[in-house]
Amino acid sequence: MKVVVLDDYEDSLRRTADWSGIQARAEVVFHTERLYGEAVYDAVKDAEVIVLVRDRTPFKAALLARLPKLKLFLFTGVRNAQLDAQVLIDRGIPIGITEAGSSKESTSELAWTLILVAAKRLEAYLSLVRQGRWRDGKALPTTLAGERLGIIGLGSIGQRIGAIGKTIGMEVVCWSPNMTPERATAGGAVAVSLEELLSTSKVVSLSLVPSEKTRKLLNAERLATMRPDAILVNTARSALIDMAALPAALAAGRPGIAALDVYDEEPLPAGHALAKLDNVVLSPHLGFVNEPVFKKFGEGVVENLTAWLDGKPLARVFKP
Repeated sequence: MKVVVLDDYEDSLRRTADWSGIQARAEVVFHTERLYGEAVYDAVKDAEVIVLVRDRTPFKAALLARLPKLKLFLFTGVRNAQLDAQVLIDRGIPIGITEAGSSKESTSELAWTLILVAAKRLEAYLSLVRQGRWRDGKALPTTLAGERLGIIGLGSIGQRIGAIGKTIGMEVVCWSPNMTPERATAGGAVAVSLEELLSTSKVVSLSLVPSEKTRKLLNAERLATMRPDAILVNTARSALIDMAALPAALAAGRPGIAALDVYDEEPLPAGHALAKLDNVVLSPHLGFVNEPVFKKFGEGVVENLTAWLDGKPLARVFKP
Protein backbone atom coordinates (compact mmCIF):
# COMPACT_ATOMS: atom_id res chain seq x y z
CA MET A 1 0.00 0.00 0.00
CA LYS A 2 1.39 3.40 -0.97
CA VAL A 3 0.22 6.64 0.66
CA VAL A 4 1.40 9.96 -0.80
CA VAL A 5 1.06 13.20 1.17
CA LEU A 6 1.30 16.39 -0.88
CA ASP A 7 1.81 20.05 0.00
CA ASP A 8 2.76 19.74 3.64
CA TYR A 9 4.87 22.90 3.37
CA GLU A 10 5.01 23.22 7.14
CA ASP A 11 6.06 19.56 7.55
CA SER A 12 3.39 19.44 10.21
CA LEU A 13 1.16 16.44 9.48
CA ARG A 14 3.71 13.86 10.54
CA ARG A 15 4.83 16.04 13.46
CA THR A 16 1.37 16.57 14.93
CA ALA A 17 0.15 12.97 14.76
CA ASP A 18 1.43 9.45 15.35
CA TRP A 19 1.97 7.81 11.96
CA SER A 20 3.72 4.71 13.29
CA GLY A 21 0.64 2.51 12.92
CA ILE A 22 0.15 3.67 9.31
CA GLN A 23 3.83 3.31 8.43
CA ALA A 24 3.84 -0.25 9.76
CA ARG A 25 1.17 -1.16 7.19
CA ALA A 26 1.96 1.10 4.23
CA GLU A 27 4.70 3.04 2.50
CA VAL A 28 4.12 6.72 3.28
CA VAL A 29 5.81 9.43 1.20
CA PHE A 30 5.66 13.07 2.35
CA HIS A 31 6.21 15.98 -0.02
CA THR A 32 6.95 19.29 1.68
CA GLU A 33 7.64 21.30 -1.48
CA ARG A 34 5.07 22.34 -4.07
CA LEU A 35 5.03 20.11 -7.14
CA TYR A 36 3.97 21.34 -10.56
CA GLY A 37 2.70 19.81 -13.78
CA GLU A 38 3.91 16.32 -14.60
CA ALA A 39 5.81 16.15 -11.31
CA VAL A 40 2.45 15.87 -9.53
CA TYR A 41 1.52 12.84 -11.63
CA ASP A 42 4.93 11.25 -11.13
CA ALA A 43 4.52 11.60 -7.36
CA VAL A 44 1.05 10.03 -7.15
CA LYS A 45 0.79 7.66 -10.12
CA ASP A 46 1.37 4.56 -7.97
CA ALA A 47 -0.52 5.77 -4.92
CA GLU A 48 -3.56 3.96 -3.57
CA VAL A 49 -4.10 6.85 -1.15
CA ILE A 50 -3.55 10.55 -1.76
CA VAL A 51 -3.52 13.06 1.10
CA LEU A 52 -3.64 16.80 0.46
CA VAL A 53 -3.21 19.77 2.74
CA ARG A 54 -6.33 21.76 1.86
CA ASP A 55 -6.48 22.50 -1.88
CA ARG A 56 -2.95 23.62 -2.57
CA THR A 57 -2.59 21.33 -5.61
CA PRO A 58 -5.49 21.03 -8.09
CA PHE A 59 -6.83 17.55 -8.79
CA LYS A 60 -9.01 17.93 -11.86
CA ALA A 61 -10.73 15.27 -13.93
CA ALA A 62 -7.88 14.86 -16.42
CA LEU A 63 -5.35 14.07 -13.70
CA LEU A 64 -7.71 11.82 -11.74
CA ALA A 65 -8.39 9.80 -14.91
CA ARG A 66 -4.69 8.90 -15.03
CA LEU A 67 -4.76 7.35 -11.54
CA PRO A 68 -6.35 3.89 -11.87
CA LYS A 69 -4.71 2.63 -8.64
CA LEU A 70 -6.33 5.32 -6.50
CA LYS A 71 -8.61 3.90 -3.78
CA LEU A 72 -8.89 6.70 -1.20
CA PHE A 73 -8.61 10.49 -1.35
CA LEU A 74 -8.14 12.58 1.79
CA PHE A 75 -7.75 16.31 2.29
CA THR A 76 -7.50 18.46 5.39
CA GLY A 77 -10.29 20.81 6.33
CA VAL A 78 -13.81 20.57 4.95
CA ARG A 79 -13.72 22.36 1.58
CA ASN A 80 -11.63 21.86 -1.56
CA ALA A 81 -12.21 24.23 -4.46
CA GLN A 82 -9.55 22.57 -6.62
CA LEU A 83 -10.90 19.00 -6.60
CA ASP A 84 -13.25 17.48 -9.18
CA ALA A 85 -14.94 15.51 -6.41
CA GLN A 86 -17.71 14.16 -8.62
CA VAL A 87 -15.14 12.20 -10.62
CA LEU A 88 -14.11 10.36 -7.47
CA ILE A 89 -17.71 9.90 -6.36
CA ASP A 90 -18.61 8.38 -9.73
CA ARG A 91 -15.71 5.93 -9.38
CA GLY A 92 -16.80 4.96 -5.88
CA ILE A 93 -13.62 6.34 -4.32
CA PRO A 94 -14.28 7.62 -0.79
CA ILE A 95 -13.26 11.18 0.07
CA GLY A 96 -12.25 11.86 3.65
CA ILE A 97 -11.87 15.21 5.42
CA THR A 98 -10.77 16.47 8.81
CA GLU A 99 -12.03 19.01 11.28
CA ALA A 100 -11.37 22.60 10.26
CA GLY A 101 -10.31 23.64 13.74
CA SER A 102 -10.04 27.31 14.64
CA SER A 103 -9.36 28.42 11.09
CA LYS A 104 -12.16 31.01 11.08
CA GLU A 105 -10.83 32.66 14.20
CA SER A 106 -7.30 32.48 12.82
CA THR A 107 -8.31 34.00 9.48
CA SER A 108 -10.15 36.92 11.06
CA GLU A 109 -7.15 37.60 13.31
CA LEU A 110 -4.85 37.57 10.29
CA ALA A 111 -7.14 39.93 8.40
CA TRP A 112 -6.78 42.47 11.17
CA THR A 113 -3.05 41.89 11.38
CA LEU A 114 -2.77 42.77 7.69
CA ILE A 115 -5.06 45.77 8.08
CA LEU A 116 -2.98 47.20 10.91
CA VAL A 117 0.34 46.46 9.21
CA ALA A 118 -0.92 48.37 6.18
CA ALA A 119 -2.54 51.25 8.10
CA LYS A 120 0.44 51.79 10.39
CA ARG A 121 3.01 51.30 7.59
CA LEU A 122 4.71 48.78 9.85
CA GLU A 123 6.63 46.94 7.16
CA ALA A 124 8.55 50.07 6.15
CA TYR A 125 9.13 51.25 9.71
CA LEU A 126 10.32 47.88 10.99
CA SER A 127 12.81 47.79 8.14
CA LEU A 128 14.12 51.26 9.07
CA VAL A 129 14.70 50.27 12.67
CA ARG A 130 16.58 47.14 11.62
CA GLN A 131 18.83 49.38 9.50
CA GLY A 132 19.62 51.53 12.55
CA ARG A 133 17.40 54.33 11.28
CA TRP A 134 14.23 55.89 12.64
CA ARG A 135 11.17 57.54 11.11
CA ASP A 136 11.81 59.04 7.69
CA GLY A 137 8.69 61.18 7.33
CA LYS A 138 7.38 59.29 4.32
CA ALA A 139 3.88 57.80 4.20
CA LEU A 140 2.92 58.41 7.83
CA PRO A 141 0.63 55.93 9.57
CA THR A 142 -3.10 56.49 9.44
CA THR A 143 -5.84 55.96 12.00
CA LEU A 144 -8.95 53.88 11.45
CA ALA A 145 -11.30 55.15 14.16
CA GLY A 146 -14.19 57.01 12.55
CA GLU A 147 -13.54 55.44 9.16
CA ARG A 148 -15.75 53.01 7.21
CA LEU A 149 -15.00 49.30 7.08
CA GLY A 150 -16.58 47.57 4.08
CA ILE A 151 -16.93 43.80 4.32
CA ILE A 152 -17.69 41.79 1.20
CA GLY A 153 -19.27 38.61 2.54
CA LEU A 154 -20.71 38.69 6.06
CA GLY A 155 -20.35 35.07 7.13
CA SER A 156 -18.75 34.05 10.40
CA ILE A 157 -15.32 35.38 9.40
CA GLY A 158 -16.75 38.63 8.06
CA GLN A 159 -18.76 39.13 11.24
CA ARG A 160 -15.66 38.64 13.37
CA ILE A 161 -13.75 41.17 11.28
CA GLY A 162 -16.64 43.61 11.59
CA ALA A 163 -16.89 43.18 15.36
CA ILE A 164 -13.23 44.09 15.78
CA GLY A 165 -13.74 47.11 13.52
CA LYS A 166 -16.56 48.32 15.74
CA THR A 167 -14.44 48.05 18.87
CA ILE A 168 -11.96 50.56 17.44
CA GLY A 169 -14.71 52.92 16.33
CA MET A 170 -15.23 52.05 12.67
CA GLU A 171 -18.55 52.13 10.85
CA VAL A 172 -19.22 48.67 9.40
CA VAL A 173 -21.04 48.19 6.08
CA CYS A 174 -21.37 45.08 3.98
CA TRP A 175 -22.36 43.62 0.63
CA SER A 176 -22.78 40.16 -0.87
CA PRO A 177 -24.85 38.88 -3.80
CA ASN A 178 -27.69 37.76 -1.54
CA MET A 179 -27.38 40.30 1.27
CA THR A 180 -30.54 41.75 2.81
CA PRO A 181 -30.89 44.60 5.32
CA GLU A 182 -32.12 42.11 7.91
CA ARG A 183 -29.13 39.76 7.47
CA ALA A 184 -26.75 42.68 7.62
CA THR A 185 -28.28 43.98 10.84
CA ALA A 186 -28.13 40.52 12.40
CA GLY A 187 -24.44 40.38 11.48
CA GLY A 188 -23.70 43.75 13.01
CA ALA A 189 -23.45 45.77 9.81
CA VAL A 190 -25.43 47.94 7.40
CA ALA A 191 -26.14 46.69 3.88
CA VAL A 192 -25.05 48.98 1.03
CA SER A 193 -24.51 48.56 -2.69
CA LEU A 194 -21.18 47.22 -3.90
CA GLU A 195 -20.56 50.55 -5.63
CA GLU A 196 -21.06 52.49 -2.42
CA LEU A 197 -18.97 50.10 -0.38
CA LEU A 198 -15.99 50.32 -2.74
CA SER A 199 -16.11 54.07 -3.24
CA THR A 200 -16.52 55.05 0.42
CA SER A 201 -14.69 52.47 2.54
CA LYS A 202 -11.27 53.12 4.03
CA VAL A 203 -10.84 49.37 4.47
CA VAL A 204 -12.39 46.78 2.13
CA SER A 205 -12.13 43.21 3.42
CA LEU A 206 -13.00 40.17 1.31
CA SER A 207 -14.62 37.30 3.22
CA LEU A 208 -16.63 35.62 0.49
CA VAL A 209 -16.55 32.11 -0.96
CA PRO A 210 -16.09 32.57 -4.74
CA SER A 211 -18.90 31.58 -7.08
CA GLU A 212 -19.54 32.09 -10.76
CA LYS A 213 -21.16 35.41 -9.85
CA THR A 214 -18.22 36.66 -7.82
CA ARG A 215 -15.14 35.43 -9.68
CA LYS A 216 -13.01 38.49 -10.50
CA LEU A 217 -15.62 40.57 -8.72
CA LEU A 218 -13.03 43.29 -8.19
CA ASN A 219 -11.99 43.85 -11.79
CA ALA A 220 -10.02 46.81 -13.15
CA GLU A 221 -13.12 48.99 -13.39
CA ARG A 222 -14.24 48.36 -9.82
CA LEU A 223 -10.74 48.68 -8.39
CA ALA A 224 -10.52 52.12 -10.00
CA THR A 225 -13.55 53.29 -8.00
CA MET A 226 -11.85 52.71 -4.63
CA ARG A 227 -10.52 55.54 -2.50
CA PRO A 228 -6.88 56.47 -3.13
CA ASP A 229 -6.21 55.86 0.57
CA ALA A 230 -8.19 52.61 0.74
CA ILE A 231 -6.74 49.38 2.09
CA LEU A 232 -7.88 46.28 0.19
CA VAL A 233 -7.57 43.12 2.30
CA ASN A 234 -8.01 39.61 0.97
CA THR A 235 -7.79 36.60 3.28
CA ALA A 236 -10.50 34.70 1.37
CA ARG A 237 -9.67 33.58 -2.19
CA SER A 238 -7.70 35.27 -4.94
CA ALA A 239 -10.46 34.41 -7.44
CA LEU A 240 -12.47 37.33 -6.03
CA ILE A 241 -9.97 39.79 -7.54
CA ASP A 242 -8.71 40.12 -11.09
CA MET A 243 -5.15 39.54 -9.95
CA ALA A 244 -3.75 40.38 -13.37
CA ALA A 245 -5.30 43.85 -13.09
CA LEU A 246 -4.30 44.48 -9.48
CA PRO A 247 -0.65 45.58 -9.97
CA ALA A 248 -1.68 48.26 -12.45
CA ALA A 249 -4.48 49.42 -10.14
CA LEU A 250 -2.05 49.75 -7.25
CA ALA A 251 0.47 51.56 -9.42
CA ALA A 252 -2.30 53.99 -10.36
CA GLY A 253 -3.11 54.51 -6.68
CA ARG A 254 -6.59 52.99 -6.42
CA PRO A 255 -6.66 51.28 -4.02
CA GLY A 256 -3.90 52.90 -2.02
CA ILE A 257 -2.65 49.66 -0.45
CA ALA A 258 -3.37 45.96 -0.88
CA ALA A 259 -2.84 43.54 1.99
CA LEU A 260 -2.98 40.01 0.62
CA ASP A 261 -2.79 36.48 1.98
CA VAL A 262 -4.02 34.59 -1.10
CA TYR A 263 -2.82 34.43 -4.71
CA ASP A 264 -3.65 32.80 -8.02
CA GLU A 265 -0.42 30.83 -7.84
CA GLU A 266 0.95 29.66 -4.53
CA PRO A 267 3.67 29.87 -3.41
CA LEU A 268 3.95 33.33 -4.97
CA PRO A 269 6.66 33.10 -7.66
CA ALA A 270 9.91 34.99 -7.09
CA GLY A 271 9.93 38.33 -8.85
CA HIS A 272 6.13 38.56 -9.03
CA ALA A 273 4.83 42.01 -10.01
CA LEU A 274 3.08 42.46 -6.66
CA ALA A 275 6.30 41.89 -4.73
CA LYS A 276 7.92 44.79 -6.56
CA LEU A 277 5.38 47.34 -5.29
CA ASP A 278 5.84 49.37 -2.11
CA ASN A 279 2.10 49.73 -1.45
CA VAL A 280 1.51 46.00 -0.89
CA VAL A 281 1.61 43.83 2.24
CA LEU A 282 2.12 40.17 1.37
CA SER A 283 1.75 37.15 3.67
CA PRO A 284 2.18 33.49 2.62
CA HIS A 285 -1.43 32.23 2.96
CA LEU A 286 -1.38 32.10 6.75
CA GLY A 287 -5.13 32.49 7.31
CA PHE A 288 -5.78 28.92 8.44
CA VAL A 289 -2.19 28.09 9.35
CA ASN A 290 -1.68 27.69 13.08
CA GLU A 291 -0.60 24.98 15.50
CA PRO A 292 -4.07 23.99 16.82
CA VAL A 293 -5.53 23.71 13.30
CA PHE A 294 -2.67 21.62 11.96
CA LYS A 295 -2.79 19.34 14.97
CA LYS A 296 -6.42 18.58 14.08
CA PHE A 297 -5.37 18.10 10.45
CA GLY A 298 -2.67 15.56 11.31
CA GLU A 299 -4.78 13.63 13.78
CA GLY A 300 -7.78 13.68 11.42
CA VAL A 301 -5.80 12.27 8.50
CA VAL A 302 -4.34 9.47 10.63
CA GLU A 303 -7.79 8.70 12.06
CA ASN A 304 -9.31 8.36 8.59
CA LEU A 305 -6.40 6.32 7.25
CA THR A 306 -6.53 3.93 10.20
CA ALA A 307 -10.28 3.44 9.84
CA TRP A 308 -9.95 2.75 6.11
CA LEU A 309 -7.09 0.28 6.56
CA ASP A 310 -9.18 -1.48 9.21
CA GLY A 311 -12.12 -1.74 6.80
CA LYS A 312 -14.22 0.64 8.88
CA PRO A 313 -16.18 3.76 7.80
CA LEU A 314 -14.22 6.97 7.55
CA ALA A 315 -14.43 9.19 10.61
CA ARG A 316 -15.31 12.24 8.49
CA VAL A 317 -16.57 12.17 4.92
CA PHE A 318 -16.70 14.94 2.34
CA LYS A 319 -20.22 16.09 1.50
CA PRO A 320 -20.45 17.91 -1.85
